[in-house]
Amino acid sequence: MIQIERVILYHVKMKLKQHFKTSLGTIKEREFIIVEVKDQTGLTGWGEVSAFSSPWYTEETIETCYHMLRAFFIPNVLTRSFTHPSEIPDSLYHFKGNKMAKAGIEAAVWDIYAKREKKSLHEVLGGTRKKIPSGVVVSLGPIDDMLAQIQQYVEEGYQRVKVKIKPGQDIGLIQKIRERFPDLPLMADANSAYELKDISKLKQLDDFRLLMIEQPLSADDIVDHRHLQKHLKTAICLDESICSLDDARKAIELGSCKVINVKPSRVGGLTEALKIHTFCKELQIPLWCGGMIESGISRAQNVALASLPQFTIPGDISASSKYWEQDIIFPEIKVENGFIEVPTTPGMGVEVDYKALRSFSDKIDVFTKNDFMK
Repeated sequence: MIQIERVILYHVKMKLKQHFKTSLGTIKEREFIIVEVKDQTGLTGWGEVSAFSSPWYTEETIETCYHMLRAFFIPNVLTRSFTHPSEIPDSLYHFKGNKMAKAGIEAAVWDIYAKREKKSLHEVLGGTRKKIPSGVVVSLGPIDDMLAQIQQYVEEGYQRVKVKIKPGQDIGLIQKIRERFPDLPLMADANSAYELKDISKLKQLDDFRLLMIEQPLSADDIVDHRHLQKHLKTAICLDESICSLDDARKAIELGSCKVINVKPSRVGGLTEALKIHTFCKELQIPLWCGGMIESGISRAQNVALASLPQFTIPGDISASSKYWEQDIIFPEIKVENGFIEVPTTPGMGVEVDYKALRSFSDKIDVFTKNDFMK
């Protein structure tokens, strides 16, 4: 039986080594909520809330997540007992939405559970790979800068490159990249920058042998994605549209996509991600694990998830050093010859650097069972 006795929230700010630009804006500094939980045996588990500072990706923000955790989710978890982390989502089900906040606390309980079992996180999730292929994302910028970045990543061995696109920086951009890198496994991510009326432009991307086009239309346009996919040779991958197993089922049944990007934080945690994996494995729908410009805590947990068999496409899981001068874990996540080794020690397989964590934190809140016992 798992009884959580204490939850600590760290409000963290970390500056990116390089600004990250998408069709929706530019990120210079990343906010996180790091979740530390302690059980009745003294074991510690770690999770991360990877919402952004503003609601450009989903409706959640760091501020709304902090409120939901403090007011609803932490009291719920501290006043219950659990036999398995998959019970966490059920206990929070009556609270609508707020999936990233839920995912942060659920991940910490998964970490504790794996440590109790004396197994690595990838083992308890059902992972089978000892190392995973690593992909990388190139943000929007001057074309020469983007080409130079891609060249660097190719030399570092990354197995797949994803390029952000938007109207005005799309067909010509991809054409120049293809001319320079004719055989590079390449995909384009639109972050919902297009509408169905742009179908003729998007069809031009078929000429460039892309692995996929990620989320070209709005998150709530599963039906329009179906119409778009009918006219494209290139596979559509859905990201923001898939927030649950039910979303995945509907999108696949409609024919709205041929690939799904799974982000544990977006779907509410590892439990829901596992359900999507099982469903897509049965139908042989390719999966890959997306990234949220996370710290090493989420990154390590994503490595564990990506070791499952249906994650057949290199994910957005790059080295810690791509984003941070210093991460908050050790050892940091490293890419060697295009692959990341899957940790095998109990739990998520890395240790949290308390000194670094506290140096990046501007607020720390502690919650105990006694705070909520009547």
